[in-house]
Amino acid sequence: MTTALGRVWFVPAPPARVAIVRILVGGYVLWYVGRRRRMLRRVAGGDPELFRPVGVVSALKHPLSPAAFRLTLDATQASGVAFLLGWRHAHSGPLFAGLLTWLLTYRNSWSMLYHNDNALVLHVVVLGVAPSADALSLDSRRRGGRVPAADGRYGWPLKAMNAVTVLSYFLAAVAKVKGPLGWGWASGEALRRQIAVDGVRKELLGDGAAPLAYRLYGRVGLFRMLAAGSLAIEGLAPLALADRRVGRAWAAGALGMHWGIYLLMRIKFRYQQSGLMFAPFFPVERAPAALARLVR
Repeated sequence: MTTALGRVWFVPAPPARVAIVRILVGGYVLWYVGRRRRMLRRVAGGDPELFRPVGVVSALKHPLSPAAFRLTLDATQASGVAFLLGWRHAHSGPLFAGLLTWLLTYRNSWSMLYHNDNALVLHVVVLGVAPSADALSLDSRRRGGRVPAADGRYGWPLKAMNAVTVLSYFLAAVAKVKGPLGWGWASGEALRRQIAVDGVRKELLGDGAAPLAYRLYGRVGLFRMLAAGSLAIEGLAPLALADRRVGRAWAAGALGMHWGIYLLMRIKFRYQQSGLMFAPFFPVERAPAALARLVR
């Protein structure tokens, strides 16, 4: 059993692959938190009556003071820089993962839960506790730039990140099927109605519905295809872990689904739409050489 588990979970991978994923995800988080810094401080300084602690923040009975929250935010960004650069990763990695978990959970403790952050946080947790800075890092330079050979200890973080990604989609499919419509959700009518309601709300309270929603609303057959396709992508997501090529094809389909959602509803899933969520499915360490050949 141990051997079978090792073949599936501890597939050897080059250290550069998980290192590039660390750099991509770390850079994204620094951008994501940095552009929301003012908003996060404003939310954290809101009416204490709106504070409903969840998750790891549940131990708090009252909101943090503005100074304490600012310190937490600064520490998260500082540890994120160390994570990105791979500086003393054995300490900075877990520290950044813990602070980011706390920061975004604290944000979710005010008025609304943002589930689209969950996969991002769990990806950082995996990278933070894994040996993701054994290459392309200040730590590796301090060791003389020696890069270890491909090994299972660099493969399991990628597999774990993919498992987190796949599970989030599979749970979405289960929620649809367990809902009032059951498998009838695949008929497309619920999706069409959801897009219509979202469009009306945006017309009344926002910047207006997506133009594509108006143009496609009357095409019932198309919505049936979109609903069945999205349910298939979500429900069959676990198959992406069984085969490398299937996983990459599934990742491309999931990425396309998110861009379709954006075009029809203007709903942004930034981490997913960036493609970085699916980077562990691909041999990203080959990208620099491929770009160099393209430039030449």
